[in-house]
Amino acid sequence: MTAASIESSNEKDATAILKIAQTLCLENRLNSNQEEREFLNNVLSSTELHALLNVHQRVSELAQGTNISGHKPSAPSATDRPVPAITNSVQVLEDVFGVLTNNSCSNVAKELMKCLQSNYFQSLLWCHDVVAQKAYLPSLPEPLEEDFEDEDEETVKIVQLVKSSDSLGATIKTDENTGKIVIARVMHGGAADRSGLIHPGDEVVEVNGISMDAKTPTDVLRILQQAEGTITFKIIPIGRRTNIRESKVRVRAHFDFNSATDPYIPCKEAGLDFRRGEILHIVSQDDPFWWQARKEGDPSMRSGLIPSRALQERRILHERAQVDGIDDEESEDFDREEIPTYEEVAKLYPRPGYFRPLVLIGPPGVGRNELKRRLISLDPDKYKTTIPYTSRSPKPGEIEGEDYHFVNRSQMEKDIAAGRYIEYGEYKGNLYGTAADSIQEQMDAGYLCLLNPHYQALKTVRTADLKPYIIYIKPPAFEVLKETRHSSYARSTFDETNSRGFTDDEFRDMIRSGERIEFHYSHWFDEIIVNSDLSDAFDHLLRAVTRVESEPLWVPSSWAL
Repeated sequence: MTAASIESSNEKDATAILKIAQTLCLENRLNSNQEEREFLNNVLSSTELHALLNVHQRVSELAQGTNISGHKPSAPSATDRPVPAITNSVQVLEDVFGVLTNNSCSNVAKELMKCLQSNYFQSLLWCHDVVAQKAYLPSLPEPLEEDFEDEDEETVKIVQLVKSSDSLGATIKTDENTGKIVIARVMHGGAADRSGLIHPGDEVVEVNGISMDAKTPTDVLRILQQAEGTITFKIIPIGRRTNIRESKVRVRAHFDFNSATDPYIPCKEAGLDFRRGEILHIVSQDDPFWWQARKEGDPSMRSGLIPSRALQERRILHERAQVDGIDDEESEDFDREEIPTYEEVAKLYPRPGYFRPLVLIGPPGVGRNELKRRLISLDPDKYKTTIPYTSRSPKPGEIEGEDYHFVNRSQMEKDIAAGRYIEYGEYKGNLYGTAADSIQEQMDAGYLCLLNPHYQALKTVRTADLKPYIIYIKPPAFEVLKETRHSSYARSTFDETNSRGFTDDEFRDMIRSGERIEFHYSHWFDEIIVNSDLSDAFDHLLRAVTRVESEPLWVPSSWAL
């Protein structure tokens, strides 16, 4: 093979290929076999090889700082640095799962779903997000870490960190035994954590040359607040290091938290504020009173302090004791689920043709029956409601299995005792109830089951078997409630003998009942719809149904197993 035959290709690539040929000493090592020469010529002339050479050239330039001709390229600017297109690829993957779930009948969708569910692929995306979300700015100088022995032969470490608008990401305390200032905790994702040089238990000897002798945590905080630029710590490291893996627990918060107004938080600047209903990623539960957490999807990856479950439960019990006039010991008898703090959750993906039941909760007269009726009339082949059971005899014109399931009283009492009814009651000497099996039968048949039970039935409905989506239908303020019901000629549901409008007292009772329901059960609501206008409330309900059918939603973690 001659140099001329090689140089017929792209000049830049040909030069590299020629060097390869010369390195291999092809002209001296090859025999005169024409077939072999043609084969090698085709390989060295192929577009695939040229593409590989281009990749090799680019990597060499980035790694060595020179191009293939030997010239030094100009230093890359900040805009030339590779940046991630997105920082939440794991979240995007979950959204893709939701789309593919609705197209699971497609062979292509099934094959793609199988690829995306690979542990290797998901681990790759997880690693990508960890790198993409790392808060490297501000650019820190090379971390200064110097170990030496002092006069007492005790190892001392000098650590420098650059102060920015964010906190240093560590809290301090006074050691109860020694009286020394020590690192209490290092916040995941903060500057101290990213440095890798500061650890819980380390003793702080000096800060910016100021000795910590006889200093309190408040004194240290004042020094840090007044410092600018680089902060230098002299630290005696703790002897034993423990690498604690980040927790994967996600919880839904059932209360509001404002660190600025919390009198007991160790460091207000390190607190993480949140609102009821937000999803929190619990990073660490090492401290019995203050957990580390960050909001789900927060790209900063920085964690903050939140009250632990045990601490928040004690607070709620104390508040109830103050209101109810009972002491803390008696309040310990409260059912744990009635003390809403955090609920561990996971994403539940929709299954085509298999719908979660929709449960409408609210006070009598708020409009649940009308919303349910409109939804069923919209698509009777999709939306169904359960047929109640009763111990009374059929009335003229009533049909078994359409109006009611008629059973004798003794059988119904046995079924009630066996827990087969999600709710039941007695009216005019007859039993009425809704059987759990009837809900499951409709789900298995591919219907979206609509329920509007009494709010006390939530405990028996909200199970891993049924996985209901619970919507609270809330009455508006009194004046709005009165105006909208009178303008629509709404009939009172409190008077079975006469058809008439609602009275003011009935409106007030409706609002008071709704407030009690919300107070006791709001931690179980997936959504709240204020029924100030029936058309708007129905549109809101339709949007909720669409979400349940098509989007992955947070549910109790046991439901997603």
